[in-house]
Amino acid sequence: MMQQDLGIEPRGRGRIRAGKLALALCGALAGLTANAATTKPGDAPGLVDVSGEAAPKPAPCPSDLPDTVTCLSGQDSAGAYYMIAKPRDWNGVLVMHAHGGPTLGDPKLARAQADLKRWAVWPRNGYAVAMSSYHQGGVEVHAAAQDTERLRRIFLRDVGKPRLTILHGQSWGGNVGAIAAELYGTERDGGKPAYDGVLLTSGVLAGGTRAYDFRIDLRVVYQALCHNHPLPSEPQYPLWMGLPPDSTLTKEELAKRVDQCLGVDHPRAERTAAQQQRLDTLTRVIGIQEDKVVSHLNWATWHFQDIVQHRTDGKNPFGNIGVRYTGSPDDAKLNAEVARYRPDPQAVAKLRADTDPTGKITLPELTMHAANDPTAFVEMEHTYHDIVAKAGRSEHLVQVFTSDHEHSYLTDADYLAAMGALLDWVEHGHKPNPQSVAQRCQAGAPYDPPSECTFLPDYHPAALETRSPARGG
Repeated sequence: MMQQDLGIEPRGRGRIRAGKLALALCGALAGLTANAATTKPGDAPGLVDVSGEAAPKPAPCPSDLPDTVTCLSGQDSAGAYYMIAKPRDWNGVLVMHAHGGPTLGDPKLARAQADLKRWAVWPRNGYAVAMSSYHQGGVEVHAAAQDTERLRRIFLRDVGKPRLTILHGQSWGGNVGAIAAELYGTERDGGKPAYDGVLLTSGVLAGGTRAYDFRIDLRVVYQALCHNHPLPSEPQYPLWMGLPPDSTLTKEELAKRVDQCLGVDHPRAERTAAQQQRLDTLTRVIGIQEDKVVSHLNWATWHFQDIVQHRTDGKNPFGNIGVRYTGSPDDAKLNAEVARYRPDPQAVAKLRADTDPTGKITLPELTMHAANDPTAFVEMEHTYHDIVAKAGRSEHLVQVFTSDHEHSYLTDADYLAAMGALLDWVEHGHKPNPQSVAQRCQAGAPYDPPSECTFLPDYHPAALETRSPARGG
């Protein structure tokens, strides 16, 4: 989603093993040269022509992967870097991974390398996997979906034809995956859709016009309490802007300001009474954890700046008209002091067109979300359920939940059970339910490396409005 996922170490990893350079495909890949792809970034989605793409080259595998896995890397004509991993005992299933974040700045191979390391669960268990860094930094969902599709076709051309292809979207990549499933789920590719099934984990599935509401709330409540983002001595700007285009504020400086106001970098015993009261107020009103305040503020600063400056033509897509903030010692005072903003209709329309799912899904789709996700609220699953139901496609959607308090990675056991249930649905028409997925997970134990099942088969998320209030125009 939402915060950048790069560099967070997951739980449940096995012992580290040395990776090797992949040599098996050298001869087959040697003769191809790079040319521009026929489909340019931003074009209407369709069948992507990769005939002019450079072939991937052998690359070192992350240390988490066994020596029996072959890794490849490359950069496509749009500028996206990518990594591919294929086990020697490939089960014929290709997992196309859409990563979260999104990362700001220019694309880097390190992004795809880090994702392959984190999602080593797939090649360790027989799946081939491919992941793109995306060619653009920032919040651009359709472009990321197209980069993922371009990589899928490179895999087909240069690596092999999978028996099945599963689209896996994680975090903000869940938004990318949901959109990609709508764009390419009905595209014909040799008589079949581009993808056979969709797995969305910890997904930002409410769409940009709802998923980011709580972050504009965070900005206005934080400023009412702390008055230091911006400082009174700095040029003032509307908080929906994130930052002015010429701002030189760094993440380190913002973290220092947050600590000065809230004491988040200090144990509770070392905070002043005023710091603790402000921190308690902020976390109660916004509904976030103490240790996530800085990361959410980062998103509501630099990612908001990206959205406004690069996606909505400098216009405001965020608003809080009609929102009543509760949970402070004096709600009347707080609501009188917070800044109020009315979104620009054109900006909202542009954000909606790029980020909001329509729910018109045609493929088997399974979502998995931690009930206590501190970053992408689980209540967004309720919104997505309603979007799909309104589109009349509920028969294509199954949602399962876990007891984790994590966002970036849950457990190997849960991922493998979810994937197995999705494949059974795709191949045999056995549509799963939360109970059957939980049972499948328990039946697969013991896992190597050891990993626990954390499914909550009877859990149902509340409406997003209980966490992030609805707002007027």
